[in-house]
Amino acid sequence: MQVTETLNEGLTRGYEITIAAADLAAKVDEKIKEAQPNIEMKGFRKGKVPLALLKKQHGPAVMGEAMQEAVDGAMNKLLEDNGDRPAMQPEIKMTNEDWKEGDDIVVSASYEALPEIPEPDMSGVSLEKLVVKATDADIDDALKNIASSAQTFADRAEGEAAESGDQITIDFAGKVDGELFDGGSAEDYPLVLGSNSFIPGFEEQLIGKKVGEDVAVNVQFPAEYGAENLAGKDAVFDCKVKAVKAPAEAEINDELAKQFGAEDLAALKSQVAERLESEYAGASRAVLKRGLLDALDGKVDFDLPPSLVKAEADAIAHQLWHDENPEVEGHDHPEIEATEEHKTLAVRRVRLGLLLAELGRQKEIQVSDAEMTQAIMNQARQYPGQERQFFEFVQQNAQMQQQLRAPLFEDKVVDYIVENADVTEKEVSKEELEKAVEALDEA
Repeated sequence: MQVTETLNEGLTRGYEITIAAADLAAKVDEKIKEAQPNIEMKGFRKGKVPLALLKKQHGPAVMGEAMQEAVDGAMNKLLEDNGDRPAMQPEIKMTNEDWKEGDDIVVSASYEALPEIPEPDMSGVSLEKLVVKATDADIDDALKNIASSAQTFADRAEGEAAESGDQITIDFAGKVDGELFDGGSAEDYPLVLGSNSFIPGFEEQLIGKKVGEDVAVNVQFPAEYGAENLAGKDAVFDCKVKAVKAPAEAEINDELAKQFGAEDLAALKSQVAERLESEYAGASRAVLKRGLLDALDGKVDFDLPPSLVKAEADAIAHQLWHDENPEVEGHDHPEIEATEEHKTLAVRRVRLGLLLAELGRQKEIQVSDAEMTQAIMNQARQYPGQERQFFEFVQQNAQMQQQLRAPLFEDKVVDYIVENADVTEKEVSKEELEKAVEALDEA
């Protein structure tokens, strides 16, 4: 293999690599000899097919594999020899396009090398960890929310009319063109008015009705309704109101606690306090991490691979555009150009990302298989009923694995730095922590 450097500017590298025809031919012969013992051919015993015949029949296919392996091997040796770590996949092109068997292979290889990253001097850097305790008022507010979610209904006084938010019990029979249709009738059906669980216009016509009233509800099925025989059709539902109940919050007592898996109210309060303080701790960590990253950003400065900065700036611009245009779910939209603000943010993110990656590499920080499995399971819960399929998808998708591994790795590096840094705790109120979190978005 012959290597000639063609470009060395900043972090950009370029090389011309020549692989001798004799070396390629030797690799082809080697691969055919490896396969010979397992090849069967009419007229020959297994493993006894002559090499010349095998090369004639399988040479072209083996040649392609051998060329790819030769180029990959040459590239790996080049990187090993010069100690470079490419920022992105090297671009490799065959330059002698009129290549034929017996010719040397000549390829051009180019990439941007990762820079030498100095270890930051953390002396003089102090971090502040905000600590929030769950107060009785916080716990009471949380219990009220729990009670609200466990809402019950109580009968309205005799003669009171149904209001939006009430639960009414009805018998109903739906007809289209005067004929009953399948699935259009029920007895003792509990319906919360305003829940929009029935087709548009149905629930509104029951507001103001009382127990014992008969109501003819006139509606039109939506044009895109699932049942084709009903889509767009006018319908009449004959309804009888059998009960009207107003919403009533559940009482905060032992019975409520048992509904949520606690032994009694005291146990539920303890669980709520733990959950709140866990949430506060998560928010506090986000503030602490931002403080650490700000400190690191001011401690180091090194050249950045332009391709990484551009990719990050484009990703930021693209994500922000979708945040501002949530109705566009796909990528069929005008080209989005990164602004100077996006590029400035990208520079910070790339610099800090490379720094944390290098610190993690130096300290041999690893994401364990158990941690990855837990992360995959957490993601899988977002797809109820399809957890197994999601798990198998991730197991077979290296890019998805990297997307899950990267934040885990970064958090572990941050934890390592924090453990070895000068950290002081400061007890603050929930409101002060909320302001600190809001400031993260504004920065």
